[in-house]
Amino acid sequence: MLKTYLSFLVAGLLFLSAVSQHATAQQDKQPLTEQIKIKIAKLGIGEKAKATITMKDGTKTKGYVSRAGDDDFVMRDRKTDAATTIRYADVLKAESNRGHSTARNIAIGVGIGVGAFLAAIAIIITHLD
Repeated sequence: MLKTYLSFLVAGLLFLSAVSQHATAQQDKQPLTEQIKIKIAKLGIGEKAKATITMKDGTKTKGYVSRAGDDDFVMRDRKTDAATTIRYADVLKAESNRGHSTARNIAIGVGIGVGAFLAAIAIIITHLD
């Protein structure tokens, strides 16, 4: 019985791996400029559209998107409210800053995993009679 469960688990993991690689390959076929336009469009416009933009020359701009056009968009600094017009062709990477750090998300995931492990141990102990 255990071998059956393990074989289904391995088959499912292989399937998920193949699907995720296919989705990544499809996304990489788009030009970088189009990918950046899509990311900026997903962020939206306004003070809640916080982002960190990394330029091809290595500089970074933090703020929020105040206007998005066909060839460029405008980032405003959160503290000084200074506007910076950025061309999509000059952007290397656009990251969303929704206020949740990676460390916080990892801590939540580890906490959930530990809780599930302890719950499984408790269930096993109660059924050992």
